Amino acid sequence: MIITYKARNMEISDAMKEYCEKRLARFDKLIGVERAVVTMSIERDRQRLEVTIPYNGVVIRGEEEGYDIYTCIDNVSEKLESQIHKYRQRLIQRGRNPRAGEEPGIAAEQWLEDEAPVRIKTFTTKPMGVEEAIMQMNLLGHSFFVFFNSDGNVVNALYRRRDGQYGLLTPEK
Repeated sequence: MIITYKARNMEISDAMKEYCEKRLARFDKLIGVERAVVTMSIERDRQRLEVTIPYNGVVIRGEEEGYDIYTCIDNVSEKLESQIHKYRQRLIQRGRNPRAGEEPGIAAEQWLEDEAPVRIKTFTTKPMGVEEAIMQMNLLGHSFFVFFNSDGNVVNALYRRRDGQYGLLTPEK
């Protein structure tokens, strides 16, 4: 398995890499994971770990925040294992072999078939700038806001990130 490490505000020691590789090795044996991306960071006094594993067209992702990076690695490993078992059970329920190679994206599409929208909401919107959209989102108390951006004449999605900052999704032209 190829593991790509990324660090923010910290150095990743060889011991951390070795421990992480040991914990992720079982996923290679379990489902044949080819690669994983591990991101470690320190924000204030808390350490954060994110692990992303692409598998059969589905992205399996786990993240944990705590005071000890080794505990975070253990907790993320357990979360990922739970997600993998859940995914494999869905494949088995559909009569599919979870170890067989599939076309990328097919597994994701079938997984999402059961996830029909609970509520469909239509709305009208007036063109507005990003600053006004942030204000509207905060007034409504939402964590995201879809609006027609007057600057680029496109539909954008504004969202609040976990770090309290804002993100803006805009389509490529």
